[in-house]
Amino acid sequence: MSTRGPGAEHAAASLRSRIIDGELRPGTQLSEEHLSVSLGVSRNTLREAFRLLAHDRLVEHRFNRGVFVRELSAEDVADVFAVRRIVQLAAVQATSPDDPALRDARQACADARAAAARGAWLEVGSANMRFHTALASTLHSERMETLIRSLMAELRLAFHAMDDDLRQFHEPYIARNEALLELLESGDRRRAADALRTYLDSAERQLRGR
Repeated sequence: MSTRGPGAEHAAASLRSRIIDGELRPGTQLSEEHLSVSLGVSRNTLREAFRLLAHDRLVEHRFNRGVFVRELSAEDVADVFAVRRIVQLAAVQATSPDDPALRDARQACADARAAAARGAWLEVGSANMRFHTALASTLHSERMETLIRSLMAELRLAFHAMDDDLRQFHEPYIARNEALLELLESGDRRRAADALRTYLDSAERQLRGR
């Protein structure tokens, strides 16, 4: 009998957030004993949460070894960006300047600036992901929002390959996010779509080049 339910969904969401925030790194083994206690769920519920995360390609079961946070290959990164182009370009082309989601995107830009001033580059990466999640939410589709959150979590795993130069990687995208947002706020969807294509091409080349 499946244990899937609010408990499993909540545990999966908590672990997904830890991945997005960079707390759980690629290759980390996930201890059933430790996590069932820290999340306050049974081991059966935790195993269902693992299955949900495996479906999202965030963890993997290794035979006779346990469950581990996935390590992305160059092919994984290319696949993530292929889907991002579909979802995010659709969002950009549908966004209106008065969409409330753009306020969330603006706040994410402000958070990125504040984190950069502190030299907290991991937080800058998290703010960047919130920015793109906010843009996708302009589609007003729960399924699309769920998809983009999963993609952002996968990207966090790829970001860890840049640990030696997080500032060099993340800093240019602060201004690029702000410029993209200004185009959307002005209603210039065509230029926003062009800017997003260039943006995604650049980010993919950087991540696949590692």
